[in-house]
Amino acid sequence: MKKPLTALALILAAVAGGWAELCGWQLPTISWAFTASREVPLLHCAGGNCPWLAADGTFQWFGWLCMLLLFAAGLFVLCCRAETLRPAPQNVNRWQRFRSMKRGYRSLLALAGIVLLAALDQCLVGHRALAVQYNGAWHFPAFTRAVIPASTFGVQGVDGLAEANYRRMADEAGTPGAAQRVIMPPVPYEPTADAVPFPREPLSHHHGTLHEPDGTTRYNGLACRFHPNGTMHLRQRFRDGRPDGHTRGWAPDGHEVYSARHENGELREERYTGKGTVQEFLQATAETDFCRVHYHPAPPLLDGHLLGTDSQGADILAYLYGGLQVNIKAALFYLPLIYAVGLTMGMLMGYLGGRFDLFTQRGIEILSQLPFLFVVMILSDLVPAELRGLVLTLGLMAVFGWMQMTYLIRTATMREKTRDYVAAARTMGAGAFYIMRRHILPNLISIIVTLVPFSVAAVILSLTSLDYMGFGLPETYASWGRLLNDGLSKLSCPWVVSAAFCALVLILLLVTFIGEAVREAFDPHRHSHYE
Repeated sequence: MKKPLTALALILAAVAGGWAELCGWQLPTISWAFTASREVPLLHCAGGNCPWLAADGTFQWFGWLCMLLLFAAGLFVLCCRAETLRPAPQNVNRWQRFRSMKRGYRSLLALAGIVLLAALDQCLVGHRALAVQYNGAWHFPAFTRAVIPASTFGVQGVDGLAEANYRRMADEAGTPGAAQRVIMPPVPYEPTADAVPFPREPLSHHHGTLHEPDGTTRYNGLACRFHPNGTMHLRQRFRDGRPDGHTRGWAPDGHEVYSARHENGELREERYTGKGTVQEFLQATAETDFCRVHYHPAPPLLDGHLLGTDSQGADILAYLYGGLQVNIKAALFYLPLIYAVGLTMGMLMGYLGGRFDLFTQRGIEILSQLPFLFVVMILSDLVPAELRGLVLTLGLMAVFGWMQMTYLIRTATMREKTRDYVAAARTMGAGAFYIMRRHILPNLISIIVTLVPFSVAAVILSLTSLDYMGFGLPETYASWGRLLNDGLSKLSCPWVVSAAFCALVLILLLVTFIGEAVREAFDPHRHSHYE
């Protein structure tokens, strides 16, 4: 039953991705290929030749190519014989040995769970509502590619032309004139480009003095009161719960109209230039409490920010989630590319030998001497801003990332070339490429599988390092390296650097534990006690 189910899942994913693209929908994970195609100019073209596939006037050829490959993979699994897909007995034994290593196996399960959470995408993290019920009609903003204007939900004026504020709609849901129901993601913030207002912490007022939220300790510091439209009304300094120092006040339109100075709770100086009397201005927000405003970076557990905010006002939990997705996308693009080049060049060098091997080694030596960081710095200045992104960064990393693997594959191929089964294949008239594909490559699986976890760790560390130094991805991408840089520049706010550090260490530990277990499971000299 596993074969039909796997094939059906691949085919359905390809069909769903293509259908969603034509209908203007955006599905979690499946639509990643089309999203990447829109973000990179080289991955799409004008839709004149294929107007029926160009949903928004441009042909996303990279996205359609990914859907075609996914569909072809499903057909291949469905049509090929069961014997072709059945793993070899030695691979079954290796899997059993891997499962017996509890630390590596549990790390694999934990990493698979994390990847599954990242695949849910906007279902878990995002500022758009999953579903909105307004006047009896249902809307699904998180799953539509087009922006739904706020006028659709009854917002009038200029604000109705912009996208709706779904977090505010969720707070007002059920009230007259508002949406009947708004379903938000568990983390209702976007990883980037979603600066949130400064979190506020209400203070308590008892017996004419201002107290901390616990209601017992008298408050010392700045406290603020806000107009109903969200703009600041009063900003006042308190000492021992009583006004002491300067006070400033603003009208609802943001103009400063009031200033005063208190000493020991007594008013010493006052100036007012607004409409009405001073008493009317001061009593405009008398029914609201004073709040302590936490400027960014804000600490955790305030206004729904479980891990706090960074210096740009982004929710750290949402930012970490976006960084995790970037790392997964990087691994999915980077690993097939470097393994395709590294395996091909290594097998050709080891099997053909001679001048090809000699000249290729000299070329690799020259390329490996180029300073990678300097190349990245130069290209960061030369490449136009619209071409910068994940594809360019991974392309540069791939240029330098395949060479170390090539030497390992070359050595293994030279060893396998001397085996009797290769000599027998030559005697039967098999060509070089047939021998490498059907005989040598299957015997290199142990080396390839052993290298994969450490390659994943390498690409994550490389991306983090480049972003930390400022030569990696643009700011439109969430990056753990940029978050580390932000946290280390503000050590007075330890939750920022702690969140980035813990996320990076957790992923690298899981990948390392998996790599160690795979290496032992595939090592014929170290697994005898597991059988």
